[in-house]
Amino acid sequence: MSVVKISASEVNKLRKQTGAGMMDCKKALKEAEGDFEKAIEILRKKGQKVAAKRADRQATEGVAVAKVSNDGTKGITLVLSCETDFVAKNEDFVAFANSIADLALANMPAKVEDLLGLSLNGLTVADNLIDQVGKIGEKIEVSQYEKLEGALVVPYIHAGNKIGVLVGLNQEGNDEIIGAGKDVAMQVAAMKPIAVDEDSIDEATKQKEMEIGREQARAEGRPEQILDRIAEGKLKKFYQENTLVHQKFVKDNSQTVKSYLNSVSKGLKVENFKRLAIG
Repeated sequence: MSVVKISASEVNKLRKQTGAGMMDCKKALKEAEGDFEKAIEILRKKGQKVAAKRADRQATEGVAVAKVSNDGTKGITLVLSCETDFVAKNEDFVAFANSIADLALANMPAKVEDLLGLSLNGLTVADNLIDQVGKIGEKIEVSQYEKLEGALVVPYIHAGNKIGVLVGLNQEGNDEIIGAGKDVAMQVAAMKPIAVDEDSIDEATKQKEMEIGREQARAEGRPEQILDRIAEGKLKKFYQENTLVHQKFVKDNSQTVKSYLNSVSKGLKVENFKRLAIG
């Protein structure tokens, strides 16, 4: 009796079509003696039929979770996506999202792919997701994931689990500093800054904004010799509107986020932040 050889490309093709795990696909192809369609049927019998059907669907609803360690020095935020708001509000779905978040916090994986390979309830997270697809009947995936470490990391969940934020501060937390971190996290959720400060913005973005400023001034008929100066002024305004520390503090527009933090504790600064949103 001849043994059918299964190539890696065949396994990968089956995996892409069904969303099943690599080893499951390999076993199914061996059991089906290389028959691709039969292998798909074998996987479907394992509860993966729905996953194959939903692979191309848009998962634009879901739950955002943000969690930090007990000592407040590290945190994670992730989005577990699904197709409908009805599922997103389901208690079991929210609990499943939190179980993945707890696992992520305990292990601090570098990226989503690493998180999917971790073990949860005896299966990988990836296989747990497939099981959930089979049970719920919608596409479900960990669509976003970020981690953050620092002297103090403060979490915030906004708008009914639609936005997850982490803010990293440079000082260890007492109640007042933790409260300030929460205020800044709310600022991040509401105002969507693109960076902590101007030094955190990449050079390509700065040059793009400078060119936009020049073109706007040129269209207004301003002399060529002052275009750069005008563009620099517009770039400064761009920083004020789009970088966290230079934004006006939402709870008190008379001061910036930077000055607010310094008023809470001298030298208190935002080191980094992460913001994830549904959709």
